[in-house]
Amino acid sequence: MLLVGDIGGTNTRLAIYDIAGAVPKRSSEFRTYPSQAFAGLTAIVDTFLRDTSLTCDQAVFGVAGPVDKAKGECQITNLPWLISAREIETSLKIPKVSLLNDVESIAYGLALPNGMKEPDELFQLNRTYDSMPNTVPGNKALIAPGTGLGEAILIYDDFGGKGRYIVNATEGGHTDYAPRSTFEAGLLHYLQGKFWDDSFGHISYERVCSGQGIKHIYDYLKESNGMPENPDVARRLVQGDEPANKIISEAALSHSSELCMNTLTTFVSILGAECGNMALKTLAFGGIYLGGGIPPKIIEKLKDGSFIAAFLNKGRFATTLIKIPVYVILKEEPGLFGAACYAKVMQSQA
Repeated sequence: MLLVGDIGGTNTRLAIYDIAGAVPKRSSEFRTYPSQAFAGLTAIVDTFLRDTSLTCDQAVFGVAGPVDKAKGECQITNLPWLISAREIETSLKIPKVSLLNDVESIAYGLALPNGMKEPDELFQLNRTYDSMPNTVPGNKALIAPGTGLGEAILIYDDFGGKGRYIVNATEGGHTDYAPRSTFEAGLLHYLQGKFWDDSFGHISYERVCSGQGIKHIYDYLKESNGMPENPDVARRLVQGDEPANKIISEAALSHSSELCMNTLTTFVSILGAECGNMALKTLAFGGIYLGGGIPPKIIEKLKDGSFIAAFLNKGRFATTLIKIPVYVILKEEPGLFGAACYAKVMQSQA
């Protein structure tokens, strides 16, 4: 029996999967636990196993933080936890425990043939272009804007005619943000002033292309361009009961705030440009995939053409990018599914 988990700073989601078939299937056993209410992952897994009266012979956890594969350890982001695969194996008598970066975990859901399918689990943004279907073998890239900006690469290997994907986690979200206009240069300078003490002038794509990035763009437009705030949006932002990016995105999509609409347009354009960068660096003819918590919630904005225009705006290499399909991942709990796919992939390569 396979136990999988998606481990975040706010919630930990655990489920049981069956990997006997071609595509992993989730059982009815699915639980969500508040991460901060527990001393560590071992305590949560122990609670799950007691709650469900189950035992398992393998576990795979996607963790929000960098994973030391040699040690089987991860210092999770936003929690004082050092997660150790060996400690979980010993304490809970689980024979095999694996740790993956959370974005790497989602990527494994794209590595399995027919793991995610259209139209319920994937939506193609550029179907009107000459992009190839995702059945064409080729590298893939995953970009996941959420609380931060995660990126992963899937390298296609012919593998003696059998074909397989080799998943590589990256820290591409922390590369230098490259403004494309005078307006974006102003955004860069604004953020350099805001974060100089922390980064000495380095501004990453994560600062502008994530949940926090939406708020940074909003503040820049408000403070540097003098755009007026919607009173209701301003009140909700001050209250702080909801994520700022959620408030701003909802106001933009409902056309109730010009400031929010301009913020989301800027965000989507920067995201499109970074996806184009990733596509060229990896020659991802197997597709660019948008994961994370934000893209499914703003899919109507992603469909309006501004994202694809920025994606293709690479000069003479636009003719290359027009052949690359771009998808939004719609599948529920893709991190859990990807963790199960990792176990399936490892099983097939054993």
